[in-house]
Amino acid sequence: MLRAKSVFDFTAAIRSVCIEAVAVTPELSHVDFSRIAVTFSQARSTSKWGLYASLTPLRFEGGSAVGVRRGKKLRIQRVVSPAGVEMLYILTFCLPRFMNLDFREKLITIFHELWHISPKFDGDIRRHEGRCYAHSSSQAAYDFEMGKLADRWMTRGIDPALVGFLEGNFNSLATNFGRVVGMKCPRPRLLPADR
Repeated sequence: MLRAKSVFDFTAAIRSVCIEAVAVTPELSHVDFSRIAVTFSQARSTSKWGLYASLTPLRFEGGSAVGVRRGKKLRIQRVVSPAGVEMLYILTFCLPRFMNLDFREKLITIFHELWHISPKFDGDIRRHEGRCYAHSSSQAAYDFEMGKLADRWMTRGIDPALVGFLEGNFNSLATNFGRVVGMKCPRPRLLPADR
């Protein structure tokens, strides 16, 4: 009988999946994971409804370090890796909710968040025309396109050793691997630009 590992580093594992997703998707070739912090947060409820993942940009529109909100000049609190590299984005997965999606929906969620990264990779999000600049005029249409990217990756073949942990739900992850851990990062604050 195989013994379960005592700890599973979710953020290291999902980071590897995201890096591979970027590597096999030419439309995401601008994404540089050395400037993205991958984290997790604990969902307040186990309901399947709610946030599965989020991308937090660490710059304002056009990659500007300073933005104006309600007439005040602000900057976003810096996030720096242990190696001293300043991050441009925080990619957060909500557990257990994300892990309780089916496999294809997990991949769609990954592509959904990665697609938000600006093609200029400047710390801003990809901006679409119109009032709903984050998801275009229809989030359903946005996710349909992300489904195409996920399906293309699945058709090419995905290394089972890389994504095996995504096959089950959160309970099976904890049962098979033991305690689930990972990196957490508080949401950066908006600070006065002169500080």
